[in-house]
Amino acid sequence: MDAQPNRLQRQLGRLQEVPAFLRPWVRNLVLRRAVPFTGTAGLKFEQMSPAQVTIALDNEHRVQNHIGGIHASAMNLLAETATGMVVGMNVRDDCIPLAKELKMAFRKRATGALRAVATLGDAQRAAMQVSEKGEVNVAVTVTDEAGVNPVECEFIWAWIPSTPRKGV
Repeated sequence: MDAQPNRLQRQLGRLQEVPAFLRPWVRNLVLRRAVPFTGTAGLKFEQMSPAQVTIALDNEHRVQNHIGGIHASAMNLLAETATGMVVGMNVRDDCIPLAKELKMAFRKRATGALRAVATLGDAQRAAMQVSEKGEVNVAVTVTDEAGVNPVECEFIWAWIPSTPRKGV
């Protein structure tokens, strides 16, 4: 699929001007400023492309539950951010993405850090380029350090035309 880069892709493309060893740190800084809560939780944006986004979360005190694992809300933030970013990498500049629905089923106790990988297929990405509004079911897999999927997630994202703010 050869769509023109959108605003988020162009912004991340500017990271090529940063020395390679600094890119992950600068990418995290830029994205955490755009979505401050991701910085509060300590999400690490590992890989970002229009087809796939990978985000990690260490099992640190600030995101732990009462039994020392990553809190359910932090798991939700991780998966929601990964799916939202992959949608954000594809939505047209004249549209905005909106989380529409989520389902989470907690299957096993998580061990250590978590990683979420969200993907969109070519047909899904193409639909986002040709339609000014619609919705997409974004696949996301959350895995812990033991290779277990402690949670099964389903995220539906919509995109709608952006409207200029009145009085701005």
